[in-house]
Amino acid sequence: MALQYITDNSGAHTAVVIPIDEWERITRKHEDLKTLESTPAKKKIKLSDYAGKLSQETADAMLNYVAESRNDWEERLDKQL
Repeated sequence: MALQYITDNSGAHTAVVIPIDEWERITRKHEDLKTLESTPAKKKIKLSDYAGKLSQETADAMLNYVAESRNDWEERLDKQL
């Protein structure tokens, strides 16, 4: 079987392409894989789609949590160095 690998800019494999005859052989053996062909791709949700979904209080609490976590992380890194 001649597989083709798709890689990202850093050379990490992100996908694999197999010959169609091999795919058909595999799906005959594992019929549940056929559902992958008919399953529509999920729509990607942009971050901007969430605008206005959180209360300002919740958004501020989340931002504070992230800032505190970042500070804690940086302090731990400084101690290791």
